[in-house]
Amino acid sequence: MSEVQEGTVKWFNDTKGFGFISPAEGGKDLFVHMSEIQMDGFKTLKDGQAVDYVAGSSDKGPCATKVNPK
Repeated sequence: MSEVQEGTVKWFNDTKGFGFISPAEGGKDLFVHMSEIQMDGFKTLKDGQAVDYVAGSSDKGPCATKVNPK
């Protein structure tokens, strides 16, 4: 099982349902899809919002999974 990491939302587009997270420890930004946001109701993130996530990968590159807004 992967380790939970911290990051900050770089940007998130509510209309398209995706954005990017900048890892707190540096490195490449991670793609995040609204389906990975762990919350009830309308799933969205705010620019600059702190989040916890598990780093993963997809066929398009690094991504964030199990994203929990703080």
